[in-house]
Amino acid sequence: MIRWVAVIFIALTIFPFLLPGLQKLGAWHVPGDVRFKLFDQILCLPFGSTLVVSTLAFLAAKLLQ
Repeated sequence: MIRWVAVIFIALTIFPFLLPGLQKLGAWHVPGDVRFKLFDQILCLPFGSTLVVSTLAFLAAKLLQ
């Protein structure tokens, strides 16, 4: 169980850095994501995307058991 928590933590740590690249490709326009501009820099808080990724990781873990 602790392995999956570590994998999810690492994925959620890396995910915000991948989000701008995914948005350029037209992916991950989830309604729960918050984007705003602060000091000429666009900040993303991927709440909705985090829920989607966590749900997919949970389902994958259940299927692999």
